[in-house]
Amino acid sequence: MLATVEQYRPIIVATLSVLLAVIASVHVVLNKRDTRAAVAWVGFAWLVPIVGPVLYVLLGINRIRRRGEALRRSGLTVGPSPRDTGVDWRAFRAELGEEYGHLDSLARVVRRVTGRPVVAGNRVTPLVNGDAAYPAMLEAIDRADRSVALGTYIFDHDEIGCQFAAALERAVARGVKVRVLVDAVGARYSWPSMVRELTRRGVPVARFLQTLVPWRMPFMNLRSHRKILVVDGRVAFTGGMNIRAGHVLADKPRRPVQDLQFRLEGPIVEQLTHVFAEDWGFTTREVLAGDDWFPLLEDVGPVVARGIPDGPGEDIDAVRMVFLGGVQTAQSRICVVTPYFLPDRDLISALNIASMRGVEVSIVLPRVNNHPMVGWASTALHWQLLERGCRIFLTPPPFDHTKLMVVDGVWTLIGSANWDPRSLRLNFEFNVECYDTELAQSMDRLVAEKLRDAHEVTLREVDGRPLPVRLRDGVARLFSPYL
Repeated sequence: MLATVEQYRPIIVATLSVLLAVIASVHVVLNKRDTRAAVAWVGFAWLVPIVGPVLYVLLGINRIRRRGEALRRSGLTVGPSPRDTGVDWRAFRAELGEEYGHLDSLARVVRRVTGRPVVAGNRVTPLVNGDAAYPAMLEAIDRADRSVALGTYIFDHDEIGCQFAAALERAVARGVKVRVLVDAVGARYSWPSMVRELTRRGVPVARFLQTLVPWRMPFMNLRSHRKILVVDGRVAFTGGMNIRAGHVLADKPRRPVQDLQFRLEGPIVEQLTHVFAEDWGFTTREVLAGDDWFPLLEDVGPVVARGIPDGPGEDIDAVRMVFLGGVQTAQSRICVVTPYFLPDRDLISALNIASMRGVEVSIVLPRVNNHPMVGWASTALHWQLLERGCRIFLTPPPFDHTKLMVVDGVWTLIGSANWDPRSLRLNFEFNVECYDTELAQSMDRLVAEKLRDAHEVTLREVDGRPLPVRLRDGVARLFSPYL
């Protein structure tokens, strides 16, 4: 019997290899949206027998969408749907001025992309660095009397992290409903983990997509990069800022990081709570509902806004399409501030076409990147933008982690997403689009301050890099999808 098995083993292995490759290829062809990814997975399945299909099953199938859809069908993850306050676009255009009337087409695009309403009556206040953001966030937690929802990528166990842990502990002691969601990878940026400390303090906390156990390994690249704090369902904070001491520049930290956070009030807060409730329900299967989390909200300011969740589930490509919509709608100027700039071909083409239409396109990046390979790969792309008239500026240290996009002095996009494949394809992100001239112009002034000490990159200096440097940057660019 053993001799017979040995005799036919090559045939069995070959048949199994072909069968697995066929099954994997059929699944790829039917489910993969990105043609290049589909071609790569099909090739891998056939060129690496058995191992290729197995790796596709582990790493190539989007289980997040399937699990999210299953939980939504069970009614476990979603609070009340965001209410549509019915913005009167005729009045909105009149308020902004007819010169901004073209932006209502952008608003319609984002509605189709997100399925969420745009809501009026909001106040959006920028908070520069942890110096301004953290005291405001801690004060809001200490004022909470009904609920606190905090979701973040990194929650370091340092001086700042402990201040937040203490404020959350005090809120729990007052009888406030507190829920904290930390990404499982981000929770490991410091040791001991803040999750353990929060648990010790009696604060309800969960990790988003644990990856240490084998059956969770397919989710290792799918991270929650969102930063959301909602207090009493009425005051919210979002932006690009994690919870870590390096953001407080006045304390002269060893690794200082500039960043921007925003305080939001008004009907838009409900959309932030809704996104957090989905993430919390996805992770813990607990429903967050009722007035403690979703109170009725009144108009408090002039900003028209909308939340834009993005992730590898049903919201995939949302922010990327919003980027494209904003660029293609622009008539006078576009400003992009981002720490990680690795746009795909479509985004590069859109920026170039905007520049050739006469739109002033400015891209503001850190001169020294905290991830050197990202900086090298980004530099390898600069010539494609500079040759068409886009302008690129490099700001001096400390490292600038700000994520911001401003169009025509009226439309501002804030939030957690970077201009790189990880944010646009793998991470769960959250952004907010804002229609308001005062907010946009305040952001233009902030960018102008950054540009005072910035260096403008020229095509000549990019082309003049030594050959070894150009090769290094070009090789780094090949790894862009994984950076």
